[in-house]
Amino acid sequence: MTGDANFNEVFFTDVRVPKHQIVGQRGQGWQVANAILGHERGSLATPDAAMNRLNGVKRLMREESINGEPMMSNPVFRDRLMKLEGRVLAMQYNDMRLLSAKINKNQDVRLAGMIVKLIGTELRHEVECLGIDVMGEIGLSYGDNPHVRGYGSWQYQYMFYLGLIIGGGTSQIQKNIISERGLGMPKEPKIPSEKSAEKSAEKPVKEA
Repeated sequence: MTGDANFNEVFFTDVRVPKHQIVGQRGQGWQVANAILGHERGSLATPDAAMNRLNGVKRLMREESINGEPMMSNPVFRDRLMKLEGRVLAMQYNDMRLLSAKINKNQDVRLAGMIVKLIGTELRHEVECLGIDVMGEIGLSYGDNPHVRGYGSWQYQYMFYLGLIIGGGTSQIQKNIISERGLGMPKEPKIPSEKSAEKSAEKPVKEA
């Protein structure tokens, strides 16, 4: 979506790994992968970077104008800005909670950590969206268009974070993780396969 290729598939055929180079124990690959994915999710949308971009939106709102009035004077756009700033500040405080928990081991911050990817990527996408909307029709500029602002970073980041809402575990998957592992809610029901349904039908029914 951004025009760049950020990842690719690599296939290893007939590879043998010495025992002393195994991470964890043999057969624990899924646990190791889960731990790696957890660290990845927490690093995809840092709140400090979101605040930096929000400050960029403020600069745009002071520089761009409509009918001679700066966009910062527009109550609709100012309201959107204030709501986003409140959410970014909340994520910064949540980040401080996670940081302090590394010192105070008695804190249970599992749920606080689980929300970072879900809220962070969607929030960052909305920040980039506001920046584009502030520019109006100029927000559609890209590439070597002479009217493009910020070297096209607003358009690039808007599409990039739309991708991150999907990548690293979709928002729907993140909500399942939060509900099941964080809030202890029942797991999402699984649709039985045709084979398991056939086996269930074959089982004799016990008489009461």
